[in-house]
Amino acid sequence: MASLINDKNGLKRIQFVDIDGRRKTIRLGKQTKKDAEDFKGHLESLLSLKAMGGVLTPRLALWADELSDDLHAKLAQFDLVKSREIPETDTVLKFVDAFIASREADTKLATRTVYKRTRKHLADFFGAKKRIAEVTTGDALDFRRHLIRSEMADNTIRRTCGIARQFFADAIERELLSKNPFATKSISVAVRGNAARFQFVSREVAQKVIDACPNAQTRLVFALARFGGLRTPSETLKLRWSDIDFETKRMTVHAPKTEHHEGKATRTVPIFPELEPYLRDAFDPEQVYVVTIAREAGKNFRTRFAKIIARAGVEPWPKLFQNLRATRQTELAGEHPAHVVCDWMGNSQAVASKHYLHTTDEDFTRATKAAHKAAQCASESGGNGGNLTEAVCVEIKENHVFVEEHDETEWAMRDSNPRHPLCKSGALTN
Repeated sequence: MASLINDKNGLKRIQFVDIDGRRKTIRLGKQTKKDAEDFKGHLESLLSLKAMGGVLTPRLALWADELSDDLHAKLAQFDLVKSREIPETDTVLKFVDAFIASREADTKLATRTVYKRTRKHLADFFGAKKRIAEVTTGDALDFRRHLIRSEMADNTIRRTCGIARQFFADAIERELLSKNPFATKSISVAVRGNAARFQFVSREVAQKVIDACPNAQTRLVFALARFGGLRTPSETLKLRWSDIDFETKRMTVHAPKTEHHEGKATRTVPIFPELEPYLRDAFDPEQVYVVTIAREAGKNFRTRFAKIIARAGVEPWPKLFQNLRATRQTELAGEHPAHVVCDWMGNSQAVASKHYLHTTDEDFTRATKAAHKAAQCASESGGNGGNLTEAVCVEIKENHVFVEEHDETEWAMRDSNPRHPLCKSGALTN
């Protein structure tokens, strides 16, 4: 006998004991109670025939022929019916394989690697015989839950589902589907910034790592990420000595990540004072590329620098090179206009805010120093011995909250600028 079980959200499954004495389950998905009961009755007939070694009756054969490939395959795996021959090109995996092969010429290796990783997850969940036309929104939601159960990181789940959505969007373009099962609000594909994985790599820590580097090349790779803000390894390995102009203190950075966007193939970045010594130290006019290490296939910087960081005796941080780049953008954002910094870094202000810019301990320190200095100036102006005129003191008192909300850099600018509205006749310069 078979038992019909109702799960949440209208999902149904049937449990039965096979002739080997083991309990088996067939998941029906969303079905009406009448259809599920009908399936249960036919399943019991198939089990009886299997136990007796009989053949399908015409009625059972007709019923089995009208089943979807998915349900038919579930019966076939228990030897209750013969497997159908499914054209390979109709299956999820064969379609995905064809998609990846078609993008060989216009995608980068890293993108194809993500495609293949998503293909593996789809294979683990759907198997080799699932037809692409039979994948429902419910299947897509179950796939996402499958990834969650595997304890995959949230952003990786979003990225994987986003790639799966891309596969099925292509199937729609080829008129194999009318609806994308992954295009539902219940499946979020936008990658989110993870503040918990951000770590500001201070100059002190950076210097310890640089000091532990064995040669000029490794020091330069680290400096390009920490003080130049370059994406590593993609932009670092593309940099040529012909891109470096020591005279104008500028360098041209080639950006593989954004080159498919108009006008974003390259950008001009200052040779910052902190970076220049490492560029000059590694300068070799006999070489075409600035960075000559780890250029062979299969080589990477991460393993090399993980050892260097351990040798330096500092605590390793997550997202090794991205946090170096994020640290640099956070630093620059405190000194220059946002649009200028984003132009140098090669990202948008929205992306910078979401993934790169963070509040640091230094921000709190500057804020408290500025507030303390403002309070001190107001206090000193109340006595006859203060350096400030009374007119200036009144303005400072009236703008006390305004002063507290600005960092030390802004305060110093007022001190040295006689034309600033809070500086009357150069009174604050004393």
